[in-house]
Amino acid sequence: MPDKDEFTWNTMVAAYANSGRLTDARKLFDESPVKGSITWSGLIAGYCRYGCEVEAFKLFSEMHMEGQRPTQYTMGSVLRLCSMTSSLQRGEQIHGYALKTGNDGNVFVATGLVDMYAKCMCIIEAESLFEKVADAKNHATWTAMLTGYSHNRDSFQAMDFFRHMRAQGVEINQFTFPSILTACAAVLANDFGLQVHGCIVKSGFGSNIFVQSALVDMYAKCRDLKSAKKKLESMEIDDAISWNSLIVGFVNQGLKGEALYTFQRMHAKNMKIDEYTLPSVLNSLASTKDVRNAKSVHCLILKSGFGRYQVVNNALVDVYSKQGNLDSALTIFNHMEGKDVVSWTSLVVGYSHNGSYEESLKLFCAMHVTGSIQLDQLIVANIMSSLDNSLVTMYAKCGAILDANRVFDSMQNRNVITYTALIVGYAQNGKGLYSLLLYDQMISAGIAPDYITFIGLLFACSHTGSLEKGRSYFNSMDNIHGIKPGAEHYACMIDLLGRSGNLSEAKQLLDQMDVEPDATVWKSLLGACRMHKELEMGEMAAKELFELEPKNSMPYVMLSNLYSAAGRWEDAAKIRKLMKCRGISKEPGSSWTQANGKTHTFVSEDRSHPMMARIYSKIDEVIALIKEAGYVPDMSFVLHDMEREGKELGLAYHSEKLALAFGLLVVPSGAVIRIYKNLRVCGDCHTAFKYISSLYDRHIVLRDSNCFHHFVDGKCSCGDYW
Repeated sequence: MPDKDEFTWNTMVAAYANSGRLTDARKLFDESPVKGSITWSGLIAGYCRYGCEVEAFKLFSEMHMEGQRPTQYTMGSVLRLCSMTSSLQRGEQIHGYALKTGNDGNVFVATGLVDMYAKCMCIIEAESLFEKVADAKNHATWTAMLTGYSHNRDSFQAMDFFRHMRAQGVEINQFTFPSILTACAAVLANDFGLQVHGCIVKSGFGSNIFVQSALVDMYAKCRDLKSAKKKLESMEIDDAISWNSLIVGFVNQGLKGEALYTFQRMHAKNMKIDEYTLPSVLNSLASTKDVRNAKSVHCLILKSGFGRYQVVNNALVDVYSKQGNLDSALTIFNHMEGKDVVSWTSLVVGYSHNGSYEESLKLFCAMHVTGSIQLDQLIVANIMSSLDNSLVTMYAKCGAILDANRVFDSMQNRNVITYTALIVGYAQNGKGLYSLLLYDQMISAGIAPDYITFIGLLFACSHTGSLEKGRSYFNSMDNIHGIKPGAEHYACMIDLLGRSGNLSEAKQLLDQMDVEPDATVWKSLLGACRMHKELEMGEMAAKELFELEPKNSMPYVMLSNLYSAAGRWEDAAKIRKLMKCRGISKEPGSSWTQANGKTHTFVSEDRSHPMMARIYSKIDEVIALIKEAGYVPDMSFVLHDMEREGKELGLAYHSEKLALAFGLLVVPSGAVIRIYKNLRVCGDCHTAFKYISSLYDRHIVLRDSNCFHHFVDGKCSCGDYW
């Protein structure tokens, strides 16, 4: 290349890099006689644009070593790459460099940092950085924060944030709208999506292809297929992503014919088809037994090279299995390089559905022999019953709510049992708001609720504090759906009213019951009395339980605690004496977890486990660490007549904490720690688990007598309602 000035060299390097000719760009970079910060930044930006993570960071490091100071735009490019690849560690290194060089306050860099932390699931760090630069009202920074909420599936927070953006007069643009529409789609917030659509029309971004595509996707996922189709037809440019969204929407609503017709139109237009469109189309063909079109789609897959995608192969195995073409299903299965639980389950269930039970069992044994798929009761449920509804229920009862949701989404024919299974599953796994949304979806699909549906709904309302929703659902049972409330429904309503402090209304509802109140109803009232220290009503509920369940220790213990909290020590002692006279002992709390195929059980202050020395040492370490982070032991969960030191030790060695300490020692980092407890988890342990999940970066699942608790990043799925 002839001698050129520095500007020309920089321009050529940047041009080659931005067009993807990275080898040529690197060659020019190496030949460049003078390498300024712009030269370095041009090549780094190219590497970042095309996802060359190793090369980008290596060059960034070399730039620093050569004495060239990376600009705000260089750091912005590298941070975008960290966001794309979820490279938290490298992103933190760039953050550290920005702090040292004083660039952390730069809006461009700060925006990149907010986006990086949010995309790496560190939403608290993203919020902290955002607060430092929010006053600048830079629309890119605000959009990055909004996108972060949407990316982290915090859709309700995203919607609140969008309202705040508008109230603050922040510019809304073509990058903001797709993020908020994605959040709306995730929680079926069609009404809010309509409002956003109105903002789009007013702002003039309605013709932007990305905004249009997001609108189609939002309407399709919110089951407003009429609006989705109308929006798609109005688009001047055929966009494959939008067509894919509509196909998936048709499939999810059971409109298989519409899905296939849309796919055929898409194919006729020679539009790009991806690995996500094909499984949806195959899904629609499986339920309609459309063998001819299934084979046509299979041919298209082979011609277009999509056979290398596992998700496509899984869909092929599933469609052929459901159509009874087991030979084709087995052929595809045998040629798959990687087989996951979906691959195996599709074939096992396929054999079972087609009456080949012996072959189904043989395949199950073969799966077990491989050792690559974990054997659990969920897969067994597939083989034994082949009932998708059972799968949804089983996954939810094992705390695997995402798997339950995945099975639900894959089902072609959903009935009231299907919806109810997931409504109850969401409620038991601390996702009660999703239960309420799913109920709305069920009603929109024309499926009437049943007796069990309302138990799940009211349980969800109780554990999300949705008082008005609960009242509405309860009143609609008889008035709209002709279902007479049973004792279980009254128990849920009394629990809901009690948790919200409406004890008088709870007692009034109990007095007006059309059925005889059973022990469950009185337990709900007693629990509410304990929560709000309502002694007189608590005494009444406890005495009813003494008659209904004379051998149950729970009412004795709760009444004793009520007396102690009120300072009535003599009455508390009388209750304990009464228990002793009647031969009633408190059920000991125990917790257990599994490791290496064995179940390890613990009781409070247990010393019997062979690893107990290490377990107690780990507990001491954990308690010291979480105390530094702000944890304060809650003394209300131990006996009132103990010394403070004894109380703290008693709390530290609760059975669930022992099980967790064991889990921290033996469960590999990154794996979920699963603990089960026979009683309700105490408030102190619940608080401690939140701290531990954050400080040790562990996902902890605790199943107590009431519900599942998913502890992640210092938060619990129950929202502290349990």
